[in-house]
Amino acid sequence: MSHRRILSLWFPRLGAERLMRAKQAGTAGPLAVVEELSNTQVISALNCAAVSEGLWVGQPVRDAYAMCGHLLTRSRNAPAERVFLTALRRWAGKYSPWVAEQEPDGLVIDLTGCAHLFGGEAGMLAQVEEDCSDMGLGVQLGLADSLGAAWALARYAGVPAGSDRSGDAISQEARATRAKAQNRSPKDSAKRRHWTRGGAAPQMVALPHGVARIADPGQTYGALAPLPVAALRLEGAMVAQLNRLGLRRVSDLMDQPRASLARRFGRGLVMRLDQAMGSAPEPVSPGRAPDHFAVRLTLPEPIGLIDDLMAGVDRMLPRLCARLEERGKGMRSLRLEAHRTDQAAEVVVVGFARPLRDPGRIRPLLEMKLDQIDAGFGIDMLRLEALQVEPIHARTVAGHVQAGAAAQQRVDGGNGLEDLIGRLGARVGLEMITRYHPVDTHIPEKTAKLLAAAWSEPAPHWPAAPQPRPLLMWQPELVSAADSPVLSDQFRWRGQHWQLAQAQGPERIAPEWWLDDPNWRNGVRDYWVVVTSSGARLWLFYAHGGGLSPGWFCQGSFA
Repeated sequence: MSHRRILSLWFPRLGAERLMRAKQAGTAGPLAVVEELSNTQVISALNCAAVSEGLWVGQPVRDAYAMCGHLLTRSRNAPAERVFLTALRRWAGKYSPWVAEQEPDGLVIDLTGCAHLFGGEAGMLAQVEEDCSDMGLGVQLGLADSLGAAWALARYAGVPAGSDRSGDAISQEARATRAKAQNRSPKDSAKRRHWTRGGAAPQMVALPHGVARIADPGQTYGALAPLPVAALRLEGAMVAQLNRLGLRRVSDLMDQPRASLARRFGRGLVMRLDQAMGSAPEPVSPGRAPDHFAVRLTLPEPIGLIDDLMAGVDRMLPRLCARLEERGKGMRSLRLEAHRTDQAAEVVVVGFARPLRDPGRIRPLLEMKLDQIDAGFGIDMLRLEALQVEPIHARTVAGHVQAGAAAQQRVDGGNGLEDLIGRLGARVGLEMITRYHPVDTHIPEKTAKLLAAAWSEPAPHWPAAPQPRPLLMWQPELVSAADSPVLSDQFRWRGQHWQLAQAQGPERIAPEWWLDDPNWRNGVRDYWVVVTSSGARLWLFYAHGGGLSPGWFCQGSFA
């Protein structure tokens, strides 16, 4: 029976070496990648030169500059590091199809049944080290029967298990504890020199570059026993608590009753221990490759006419749409590449108002863009690619037969507006076509919001306003009238005198108390619909004054 074999790859200098590969560091000297944690800038990654200066990950940047004055620092780009780790996952797929990422700086590979293809486990590990060296990456490897054991060997093999406290902290313990520590046998004292003599806690020292840590099949217990408890992927607080109790090595935990450990430290500790020993399942879930939808057509002779281009599109587009339909998706944007005989390429991109996979609806929009293609000496290859795809959910019609037929008819024939938006978007751009949506608010100027028509649904209904609203609305303009809430017969606005003929109101509107809107700092407003002697219908209000002076204003005009 073959044992399950897991390989863990740890890139301890991933962030710094990514910058050096991209030539963004600017120097071959000490380099540190810096991130901000708890309002403090700390080091997240170092290159080899910085490690040789005595710096370490997690060190505050001010302390690092004190130790290395010529240190070069760069801000951490976590998304770029994730993308780089994904690229490494694709590279590791040459060894096994079961490769998963372990953020932020590791990979895990299930090698079961694959090692013999590379000359055995030793040959495969040598190949991994050689590839990483060629890519300029430092790597530490761990190979074992379980994922947890491989992770532990890659990061903690050869690291001594010591206390996280110094002798000064130990001297402050209870007298009985100190006496017990001092009365140990010479053999125990030799093992715990830091405990009795006040030495500093040992630092974690990584093994040289490329050292493989291998646990033979069935030898997980012996490989994990001398490692520190941090190798079980425990939180720092739990590791410190275990160290204070004298449980520093994995073997110390293995000798303890499981029920007592679970009761004292929680089930998480027992689960991590079982995962490392292989008693609890921990599968390797490989990352799924993103869906890629593209088709191409190679032509025996170069073409240059639009009719010939459309003939090629008619052959490729149904194939692309069929693949989209198999995955239950539709495309939001489509790119057509026309590769010419002189190695140049003409590219056009078409956007759609809704996710589409119907060739009949896509073809006219693509045909409108073909006049932008310069055929040059001829086109010998065409390629269609769906740049942006979205799921298209199936619709279920419920109800009586007549209602179901009417609903199905609306679903089948209600694409006119979407096609119109797509055609207009092909001319002026989809971002230029907008629509209004209602907003649940009583503030007149906030009752609607502007959305892109291609990425929003039509509003199902507009709520009726409690009072008529003007057709035109603008920022409040000052009206010269009596400083009183009572509407006067005459007022002056925009340099003209207006005679009041009819008025309807008032409608009182209060500002939103949970927001500090600068336009509503003049307090509660009383709105009036005013008809002047000249026939103009205006929307006036009296502001009672809050943070500003009271007065009359005009904000809109009716049709």
